[in-house]
This record gives sequence, structure tokens and C-alpha cells, in this order.
Amino acid sequence: MSKPATYIMREKMFLWSTEGGAWHFLPVTKQVGMEIKETYGKHARGFGSLPVEVTIGKTSWRTSIFPEKTSGSYILPVKAVVRKNEGLEAGEQVRFQIRVRR
Repeated sequence: MSKPATYIMREKMFLWSTEGGAWHFLPVTKQVGMEIKETYGKHARGFGSLPVEVTIGKTSWRTSIFPEKTSGSYILPVKAVVRKNEGLEAGEQVRFQIRVRR
């Protein structure tokens, strides 16, 4: 089996608030999302999520991307510790890379 592709993007981080709290996300571009869905979608887990390895700046971690209905792509949750380590806030353009884990 071949090594999973690495996708590099630059997107604007957004804040999603609910009564239960607030979460920061990065959108996966539609083109990349469609490629990921076509290549790895059959391996989706709960809620349609796919496990990924992410790097922003000097910080790398494992998480999952989740389907986003409006765009038809995915969204990537960004942990507070990552935002703190990299000095990131909602509304900023963030360069990041993801690799789907199997």
C-alpha cells in the first residue's frame, strides 16, 4: 500500500460557539476535501471522521477531520495547546498540513 498523501493548505481559522463551549476549526479546501473523500472516505469512522496527522508551524499532533455539510469538505479542530504554542487566534490565515492516517 502506498504512503498517504500530504496536503498543505492556508485557510482562515474560525470559531464555532454553542451553549456548551467554543471550538476553533480550520476548513479543508474543497478540492483537497473531495480528493480525501474519494481516496479515504470508505475508511471513515464515527460521524464520518477520518484520522489525520497535522502540523502547524513546529507543532504536530494526531486528531480527526470531520465532514462539513455546507462545503461538502471537512473541518479540522485545532486544540487550545496548539493555538497557544503557535500564537494563533480565530480569523487568522493559518498554513497547515494534514496526512490521513490508516
